[in-house]
Amino acid sequence: MNLEQRADLTRNTIVIAIVGVLIAACFWILAPFLPALIWASMIVIATWPLLLKVQEKVLGRRPAVMVMMGLLVLVFVIPFTLAVGTIVENAPQITALAKQVTNFDVPPPPDWVDGIPLVGSPVAEYWQNTADTDPGELARRLSPYARNVGSWLVAQAGSLGIIVVHFVVTLILTALLYMNGEGMATLVRRLAHRIADDRGENATVLAAKAVRAVAQGVVITALAQSILAGLGLAVIGVPYASLLTALVFMLTIAQIGAGPVLIPAVIWLFWKGSVGWGIAMLIWSALVMSMDGFLRPILIRRNANLPLLLIFAGVIGGLIAFGVIGLFIGPVLLTVCFTLLTAWIDEDKDDGDGEMAAALNEAE
Repeated sequence: MNLEQRADLTRNTIVIAIVGVLIAACFWILAPFLPALIWASMIVIATWPLLLKVQEKVLGRRPAVMVMMGLLVLVFVIPFTLAVGTIVENAPQITALAKQVTNFDVPPPPDWVDGIPLVGSPVAEYWQNTADTDPGELARRLSPYARNVGSWLVAQAGSLGIIVVHFVVTLILTALLYMNGEGMATLVRRLAHRIADDRGENATVLAAKAVRAVAQGVVITALAQSILAGLGLAVIGVPYASLLTALVFMLTIAQIGAGPVLIPAVIWLFWKGSVGWGIAMLIWSALVMSMDGFLRPILIRRNANLPLLLIFAGVIGGLIAFGVIGLFIGPVLLTVCFTLLTAWIDEDKDDGDGEMAAALNEAE
């Protein structure tokens, strides 16, 4: 290696180090805003077609942005705020209810429980042992858990100020991205093209489609499930039906499902002796909870021409790895990797086909 090559290597190393430090410093400065920026980006990508339609109706970008922000507040912020506000307002009642839940008599198991295949006998035996336990002893065992659950709910709801600030920052960034969406999209596509040519740009487009598909599939399904679940809870007269409806929406967004709310409601009806309403609510709950199996795949498949298994693996894996925001990050990462891998494989195939064609021409 001559002196000029060494100088070039030293200069390139210094340039790479400086660029790396600058990138790390930028992420360090933007770290407090990154969660809100990621959420805002996902929201804008998912709702961009709707923004364009609204813009055609109201004849202007600024009025369209105002309409979209109003819709976001109506769909997301108001239900969540009402749910948290209800928890804070009824904090004493929740704590008292958590203590009362532990003070009840467990009835003996019905005869049909023992007839359940495989698990019937152990369940019936455990149920009978619990029923034979003194109510005071049972309350003493369950009291710490119920008290901890009630205290945790109140404590989580007590951080309302931080949640509101996070929502406000997300909404501000969403409005800014709505106003400058085309420019940001062009910048991202040019950057992807600069990094990986056409395959990088294609991966960016597919990633946006994946975000839009997952958002529409998850959010529309959650809205439908929460509306139907809330209707059923209101009809049967469950206390705090509005709070439970908002809780269903949050649970379905987080991919937990409506079961933790609807199944206790069904048990509560049978416990009260309302067998008819219990059976009706059981059928209604089964319909609501099964919507994940047919409505969400239809919506996701309609908006993204990608393998459904890839989307679901990204949704579940991202949720486990990154939390709720992983619902979108997971599919995006898998989509980008899948697109780059497919392009690389197809490129090798095209080269092989060209060599084979040349060899056949020479043979002829």
